[in-house]
Amino acid sequence: MGAPRAKQAITHVLSSLRVLGGAFRSSQARALGVSARALAELRDAGHLDRLSRGVFRLASLPPPANPDLLVVAARLPRAVLCLISALAFHDLTEEVPHEVYVALSRGAEQPRLDHPPLRVVRLRPASLAAGIEVHRVDGLDLRVFSPAKTVADCFQFRGRVGLDTALAAMKALRRRRGFDPEELLRFAKVCRVERIVRHYLEAIL
Repeated sequence: MGAPRAKQAITHVLSSLRVLGGAFRSSQARALGVSARALAELRDAGHLDRLSRGVFRLASLPPPANPDLLVVAARLPRAVLCLISALAFHDLTEEVPHEVYVALSRGAEQPRLDHPPLRVVRLRPASLAAGIEVHRVDGLDLRVFSPAKTVADCFQFRGRVGLDTALAAMKALRRRRGFDPEELLRFAKVCRVERIVRHYLEAIL
């Protein structure tokens, strides 16, 4: 009798966790009545994968395309994916980021993650609030700067990502259907790089 009941209990807990959409924080599990001990037992039994401290994912799901982004979405809900990472997310670069680039306010505490490695960019309030998109990734909300805002950011931080990267991203954005040069210039103004963006934009139009 013990084994069937234990199996039923596991099935019940896993069904509860599926409501969270796949990946979840331990605090979300606790809100459903699933204790830290139960999470550890499910992990040890192979039912859950631990992505980072306090971040789990149902092992029965297909492997995530980018587990690092799930960790960022779970552990840093106020951060915004930016620069090379946002370019890669939007398919605007062929570069493969070896760190996750995130934007935070200048007064925010420095994140402490064991994984993935982070590159933190500090932005002014007006720039941090501009052009944010929210994408649902494996049940978690991931905040990402829009393609046009990301290109403008790359020109602002061209000393960090390289002017060649910013130019290549601008050209990739230009080739997309529905490209709006005025939208790019609006974000360039927010990022205080309107003059240089306009110069290169006029050269490729």
